[in-house]
Amino acid sequence: MLYTLFSPSEGKQTGGELLPESQILFGYEPRESILKSYNEIVNSGDMDAVKKLFGIKKESDILPYIEDLYTAPKMPAIARYSGVAFGYLEYETLTKEAQLYLKEQVIIFSNLYGPILAGDPITNYKVKQGNSIGDITPEKFYKERFSYQLDLQLMDHEILDLRAGYYDKFYKTKQEYTTLKFLKGGKSVSHWAKAYRGLVLRELAKHQVHSLEVFMALEIETLKVEEIKTTKNKKEIVYSILD
Repeated sequence: MLYTLFSPSEGKQTGGELLPESQILFGYEPRESILKSYNEIVNSGDMDAVKKLFGIKKESDILPYIEDLYTAPKMPAIARYSGVAFGYLEYETLTKEAQLYLKEQVIIFSNLYGPILAGDPITNYKVKQGNSIGDITPEKFYKERFSYQLDLQLMDHEILDLRAGYYDKFYKTKQEYTTLKFLKGGKSVSHWAKAYRGLVLRELAKHQVHSLEVFMALEIETLKVEEIKTTKNKKEIVYSILD
């Protein structure tokens, strides 16, 4: 099976369903201290602390996130996020089969929840990338707790790592994996790489891609393979973005 590792986004959809606490990847218990710390800050009434955590200055922009983490509405992570990559993924327009593929074979690295399956239900939270949650540094917290579990989860499976480089701090696989690089006019793109990661993920879901061999044979509109580089356990596919 092919697992795809993916980044979260700052932007999120509001709403969801009032669900009982349900299982997420590796369970809630190892996350208890970081979730509790987040919930205490958000509901403390200390707007300065909340603004710092969220990375938001306007109080009116903060209000949608002031909810109790344990009772707030939830929706699948893949539907919750709404940033650039998720805009190009267009999850809601995919078939039920393609949506199920994403829910089961994509692992998203949340700044609050850590590694979760794309189908795991989450609340409308807000944590600015790189910020600590109280005294807890999310990337360090989750790297220590879940690296071994992720190694076991991904063992004997192929890995396509579509995360932004920052999320290597949460987890760095020891087994072979594949990444993508996007060039425009011969130069690496940064912001628009998010869009093309979303487009690639959409193609994976549409075609139910379960191996890297099938993925590498896939023709993706607007992208052309220029070269494939291999160093140690990493294979990098370099794409040119076509006009």
